[in-house]
Amino acid sequence: MTDVLLMIVFTLMAGLAMPAGALLARIERIHPDWLENEFRHSVVAFGGGALLSAVALVLVPEGAARLEVSTVALCFAGGGLAFMALDVLLAYFRTRAGQLAAMLSDFIPESLALGAAFAYGSQGGALLLAGLMALQNLPEGFNAYRELSESARPGNGRGRAVKSFVAMALLGPLAALAGYFWLSANPALVSGIMLFAAGGILYSVFQDIAPQAVLERHWAPPMGAVFGFLLGILGHMLLTHGS
Repeated sequence: MTDVLLMIVFTLMAGLAMPAGALLARIERIHPDWLENEFRHSVVAFGGGALLSAVALVLVPEGAARLEVSTVALCFAGGGLAFMALDVLLAYFRTRAGQLAAMLSDFIPESLALGAAFAYGSQGGALLLAGLMALQNLPEGFNAYRELSESARPGNGRGRAVKSFVAMALLGPLAALAGYFWLSANPALVSGIMLFAAGGILYSVFQDIAPQAVLERHWAPPMGAVFGFLLGILGHMLLTHGS
């Protein structure tokens, strides 16, 4: 029971980083041009780098370790195609939610993996994974909130967006419980979910996130991507050497 409570606390705190990022995004005009231009684009790039690190260092290696080559290709390509279909659907309804989809596609499978890690008895690795999830969710929550607020009507839906982010944070403990009690007995299924999410994230990074990070005659945003990926490297090294 102690493991279950710790698992719920870890994933909930990692999920609450999403509304924390959204609240940070609500701060307007700290410095008129700096916040709205270079800082914002740097945060977008940072989130993209963190997502790429999740794909390259966590989702793909962990997912590919237990599956055949053909299954890896099917799951990874299927994730990309599914997110492309979602993107087409969002464009049809004229809704900007690519950052939101990328954020959830990262958070849910990592919560599943965290639950499975607890089931396998790796509490140290699970704690470090939760910390990495939280550090990824903060800039992703910032970016997703800004993206949604741009498509919303003035003065409408911004507070509701933060509340929805809080509600989405509850998906983390639910996914972790599923990983602990159900998916831990089927590691191949967990691997397939990770690869599916990785394909979707990779599509989202190059379709929605990377183009928003570009800012002419400014050089800080690309370094944001470097630091975001570096965050993933450090988290991965702590995860692998500490478990």
